[in-house]
Amino acid sequence: MPKHGKQYRKAAEAIDRETHYSLEEAVNLLLANSCAKFDESVDVAVRLGIDPRHADQMVRSSVILPNGTGKDVRVLVFAKGEKEAEALAAGADYAGSEELVNKIKEGWLEFDKTIATPDMMGEVGKIGRVLGPRNLMPNAKLGSVTFDIERVVQETKKGKVDFKSDKAGIIHALIGKRSFGSEKLVANIAHFVDKLIQLKPSTSKGIYLRSITLSSTMGPGVKIDPVQIRALIKA
Repeated sequence: MPKHGKQYRKAAEAIDRETHYSLEEAVNLLLANSCAKFDESVDVAVRLGIDPRHADQMVRSSVILPNGTGKDVRVLVFAKGEKEAEALAAGADYAGSEELVNKIKEGWLEFDKTIATPDMMGEVGKIGRVLGPRNLMPNAKLGSVTFDIERVVQETKKGKVDFKSDKAGIIHALIGKRSFGSEKLVANIAHFVDKLIQLKPSTSKGIYLRSITLSSTMGPGVKIDPVQIRALIKA
């Protein structure tokens, strides 16, 4: 068992691990029991009633949170000519073609998200073994392989979150920062869970939202009542 500091233990004592709180209660508990001096990230983990062994039950998509994530996302765009200029004008941190591919081959990885125009995917494929394991490969299904560069760059900079279920059927996502406060965090979480509900595979049977846990970077987890949040979203 890992050893935790006095502040963490005090925060953990204030949260009943067996209780499933309403969304607002969970967020307020998390904020009230923060035990770090910096602006912690707030994450959500949702266990879904899916069988990850079946491809048709994989849940994977992206969502633009209404209040962003609070993270400064460094965006790299693989594009040429006018599309390269469009990317930079839209706020991309880096844009280019073969020169960026070669730079990444040499070990440079100072970026968080990538976007590519379809005509660049042949070149980008050459560094697939570098980008793929780091979840940095542009993906058409997630909208990051496109000619609509301006829109996608702006969405990504605002806080577009890509997510997919892991081998245990759990989805992890950054949902904001502690400094957002209760109202903005509640809105982000509700929006994220609503997106997951929309993505429920037709082959998924039984309870879909199995568990929802909210946590900050240094704090203990807080369980959210899946039934309550679903009712809140439908209201």
